Order: sequence, then C-alpha cells, then structure tokens
Amino acid sequence: MAFAYHETHRVRFAETDMAGIVHFSNFFRYMENAEDAFFRALGLSIHMSIDGRTISWPRVHAECDYQAPVRFEDELDVHMWVRRKTRKTITYDFAFRVEDRAIAAGSVTAVCVAVDGETKEMTSIAIPELIDTKIDIAPPGHGVPAGPRNQDPTEQ
Repeated sequence: MAFAYHETHRVRFAETDMAGIVHFSNFFRYMENAEDAFFRALGLSIHMSIDGRTISWPRVHAECDYQAPVRFEDELDVHMWVRRKTRKTITYDFAFRVEDRAIAAGSVTAVCVAVDGETKEMTSIAIPELIDTKIDIAPPGHGVPAGPRNQDPTEQ
C-alpha cells in the first residue's frame, strides 16, 4: 500500500505575480496536482467509475503556510503523504522545498463522494475497497522535510 508521493515542478512564468514570486494560490494547484498524480500512480483516478457509480473527492478543508518565496524557473519539490484516513476522508500533508530550503507546508482533506449521474448531487460514501486497499497512512515521523507545521514563519 502507498502513503506518499513526490514530484518536481519547474515554476512557469504564468505562475508568478508582478514581483516575480509564485502567487500563493498556485500552491493549492500544486497540492491538487500531486494528489491526482498519486492516484494515477496507483492505477486510480480522483474522478472515476466504480461499480456503476461516479466517485470523486471534493475538498472540505485546505490550508497552506508559507516560509520563503519561490521564483520563475525554480525547481520546486512537492512532497505529499497521507496523514489521516477515515472511513470517508483522506487528509494529505504537503511539504514544498527548493533545494534544501523549506518553502511552504500545507494540507488538504478530501471526502469520498458518489456523484448522481442526473442531478450531479454528491453524497458522501465510504471509500470503496478498490481505493481503500491501495492507500495507507504514513508512518509516524514521515514528512519531516518542510519543518514544523502550523508555526508562524515569522518566528523561525
């Protein structure tokens, strides 16, 4: 079973603001891209059909703390791991680094839902066995790369 994923992303010009720094909102895209790639690496999708039901993963919580700027053409390491898994949700933690510098740390909680084909209404469901058996929780102490979570970066 898998519990972690890592990818490197070269910062594109369009991801930066007028100061030449990656706009804060892009970190949420990086987190979502890593989750999507993690699922694909397991032969899954974050929007797929299982037993005739469309399964998806809307977010119910997301946060990101920033410690240092990232600029155009920097190679950003995105580390993701599963911190918590309940019957219906998965919480991922993320650490962002450039070389050996901690850049940011974030987390996302997504809930497993079935999407009604006609109304598009979503109903939370237990994580299907096909997915549940492939994803595990990271062992204690995993994910140290970005430093302390929820610490004010101005106090470091």
